[in-house]
Amino acid sequence: QVQLVESGGGLVQAGGSLRLSCAASGRTFSDYAMGWFRQAPGKEREFVSDITWNGGRTNYADSVKGRFTISRDNAKNTVYLQMNSLKPEDTAVYYCAARTRGPYNHWGQGTQVTVSS
Repeated sequence: QVQLVESGGGLVQAGGSLRLSCAASGRTFSDYAMGWFRQAPGKEREFVSDITWNGGRTNYADSVKGRFTISRDNAKNTVYLQMNSLKPEDTAVYYCAARTRGPYNHWGQGTQVTVSS
């Protein structure tokens, strides 16, 4: 079992940047692929980005491609999401998730990101 705690959310103006962190504890962090998801008010949770266990491969939603960068530091048991050129439509609760095989089945509590216009 792995426990996930997100941090780094906040209020930022459009065009600004934030870096989210997700600290993992419990099982060996490098056993897991890691992902970031988000949920805006009144909307379904959506995929943002993910990264393989060793950082060798990353994926991004089209809406964030070129603006967001996912990375991980297995020595620190942490995954990051660098968010640049933020837009009001990026406003959401951002969740960190982990999986070994199959769907993501470990989730953090979320961190709020609010982008003002």
